[in-house]
Amino acid sequence: MRLVEKSKRVIEAHLNNSSIRALSGSMVAYQGQVTFRSAGFGGGDGVLAGLRQRATGEGLSLMECTGTGVVHLAHDARNVTVLELHDETLRVESEQLLALNGTLDTNVTFAGLRGDMSGQGLFTTTVSGSGQVALLSAGGPLIHLEVSPGYPLVVDPDAFVCAKGRLTQSFVTDVSWRSMVGQGSGEAFSLRWEGNGVVSIQPAER
Repeated sequence: MRLVEKSKRVIEAHLNNSSIRALSGSMVAYQGQVTFRSAGFGGGDGVLAGLRQRATGEGLSLMECTGTGVVHLAHDARNVTVLELHDETLRVESEQLLALNGTLDTNVTFAGLRGDMSGQGLFTTTVSGSGQVALLSAGGPLIHLEVSPGYPLVVDPDAFVCAKGRLTQSFVTDVSWRSMVGQGSGEAFSLRWEGNGVVSIQPAER
């Protein structure tokens, strides 16, 4: 099984008596002998995962594509990027996830509180193991930004897509630039990344 970028907005899943998981409803065409069934929700198994999904809206509806053939996947004409994971963990916005193959597991982890006063918990979908991940981005292809010790990176949470490496995340709640662009409603915050790794963003806000 292999994920291939067919164009900027379509990926091909090449199956050889194998299976992949993809966003429900993302199949736009297929060839060969392939069956489709619900694969449940990303975020791990069990009651705790279900409660976290209900509380955070991080439930990810997946389908399993099984057989031999080629499945074409796309979603809302967004750009697609295929990343390779080698026994790594990727933290990703669940709505940016298009497909996974290999020995990859999904889960939901607690990312912290959005500010001391709000008390609102934020959760992040994680993809761990070895294999390929196909990600969606709006406004153009993913932009990969390196983070190194002593050079932290602050990003708009609406532009954030994923992060991997030895990174720690915190929240910056004193965000004056949001009011400068007319987004001053509610409690503004940004994501601050420190350590050693790569943070990928999209050139458009959700």
